[in-house]
Amino acid sequence: SRVGDDHMGRFLVESLTREGCDVSGIKVDPERLTAMVLLGLKDRETFPLVFYRENCADMALRAEDISEAFIASSKALLITGTHFSTDGVYKASIQALDYAEKHNVKRVLDIDYRPVLWGLAGKADGETRFVADQNVSQHVQKILPRFDLIVGTEEEFLIAGGSEDLLTALQNVRRLSAATLVVKLGPQGCTVIHGAIPARLEDGAIYPGVRVEVLNVLGAGDAFMSGFLSGWLEDASDERCCQLANACGGLVVSRHACAPAMPTRAELDYLFNSPVPITRPDQDAVLQRLHQVSVPRKQWKQLFIFAFDHRGQLVELAHKGGRDLS
Repeated sequence: SRVGDDHMGRFLVESLTREGCDVSGIKVDPERLTAMVLLGLKDRETFPLVFYRENCADMALRAEDISEAFIASSKALLITGTHFSTDGVYKASIQALDYAEKHNVKRVLDIDYRPVLWGLAGKADGETRFVADQNVSQHVQKILPRFDLIVGTEEEFLIAGGSEDLLTALQNVRRLSAATLVVKLGPQGCTVIHGAIPARLEDGAIYPGVRVEVLNVLGAGDAFMSGFLSGWLEDASDERCCQLANACGGLVVSRHACAPAMPTRAELDYLFNSPVPITRPDQDAVLQRLHQVSVPRKQWKQLFIFAFDHRGQLVELAHKGGRDLS
């Protein structure tokens, strides 16, 4: 990816480093700013988004930015559908797929369809999640055969399949790709489809979501993906992958944050082992503590501390001068 040569970009790289991520694949763009999105809280059901992504650093990623050695060293390559929406970043994504295929690296697509980023909604309309468009569908369908795992919401599979009927859309996707399909069903959970598309989604296993009070939905998809991949890359069962994915998504939407709200494995273990359902994770004292103490922190070998609290001296001066402490 790319970040701008700005404070936001430096903050992102520092945050990823603190979490233990390898940031060697992130380039610094001196000509463009780091992308940004603003989240609004309109009411309990409405969370407007405003994307600031025109000519931003990560959308200027180019094929020459992609390191073959870096991809070859990875277990999987995850690409978001947005990174196929413009010519330059499309070529970069194809280059990454070529390297991954060459080195037998698993390839994962997060469809992540946002009409505003494809020019199909007003610039301030980041909330709209689906606008039918055959050009976008055909564009996405070109790359579907190249993935081993495809993850999306019901609306995202509609655009990938080029139909406003979910089962028809899934059948269209299946004709193009043998990938494992993971359909996110919101609060209901998700389902995993390996082979033929069933006549009804209910004919397959539906893995239920975690029942929590939603504070905001930003980051739910990213959390779901991280949870699913943490199991999938260890060859866990579908049930386990979906348990991790749904729990990660549930914990994130129960908090007023996005990246800082992502749970750790310690939080997930506590949630799974709780004798009673935790519907308000934001009010659970143990979860709150685990979220603070189980996140990797930078270790300082030495600390030099300067104490500048002179209240004692000031009180003494007041007494000597016969003055009131106020």
